[in-house]
Amino acid sequence: MKLVRYGQKGAEKPGVIDADGVLRDLSHELNDITPDCLGSDRLAALQALDKTELPEVTGKPRLGVPLDGIGKIVCIGLNYRDHAKEVGAEIPSEPIIFMKATTALTGPFDDIKLPRGSKHTDWEVELAVVIGKTAQYVSEDDAMDHVAGYAGFIDLSEREYQNKRGGQWTKGKSCDTFGPLGPWLVTRDEILDPQRLSLWLEVDGRRKQFGNTELMIFGVAQIVSYLSQFMTLAPGDVIATGTPPGVGHGMEPSEYLRAGNRLESGVDGLGAQNHFVVSV
Repeated sequence: MKLVRYGQKGAEKPGVIDADGVLRDLSHELNDITPDCLGSDRLAALQALDKTELPEVTGKPRLGVPLDGIGKIVCIGLNYRDHAKEVGAEIPSEPIIFMKATTALTGPFDDIKLPRGSKHTDWEVELAVVIGKTAQYVSEDDAMDHVAGYAGFIDLSEREYQNKRGGQWTKGKSCDTFGPLGPWLVTRDEILDPQRLSLWLEVDGRRKQFGNTELMIFGVAQIVSYLSQFMTLAPGDVIATGTPPGVGHGMEPSEYLRAGNRLESGVDGLGAQNHFVVSV
């Protein structure tokens, strides 16, 4: 099941994409797509609906962040060996954890806004995991029971803020619009193996990143279990699982986003995003 939120920013409505790719309205079934909807019983009830009986949404409305009320965004750094190598970092022996402010979230087709004076804004396409059931001290064997679904994510990064302004990753990752999520929240039953998903990113039609989640150092079950040893993961929390090689910072010479660029990305089974880059 592909859950969406559509409409103007701040006034989104809940929706679902049916088997034919048609957007259907869910407003008569729930007020919004929130963490309360992500439990197995609630998802099963939504799954059981006859989607063809739901009102069709006409036109091409804006799609927003597919989940409202996200509590935290937890990110895993350097989770692909080739990405660690391209930026001159050591291969981590345990997951590297940092946080990204929820105010960075933006829709899958919204403009990406460069921070004032930014010259080093970089791209990172990622698989995002959405938690559906509270996870605290869970084992790897049980970890997937706590996952509601997945979405595409772009972890935009201002490298000067990240690396030269006190060495604080969160500072370089949390600017407004630096967390595009979507276009859909795809429930776990539709993704047979999260460790077999290709992901890609293009700038102005030129392929920059291509990889597969099978090359992640730490897989989804490992990450969920690991994080739950240090913090409680709540329904609606989002985990960004790391990026494959091809970021601008790792190129020779380095490349960064500029106003006027078009940024496109996608993950197998999770849809594609498309953004214009603009100045604030």
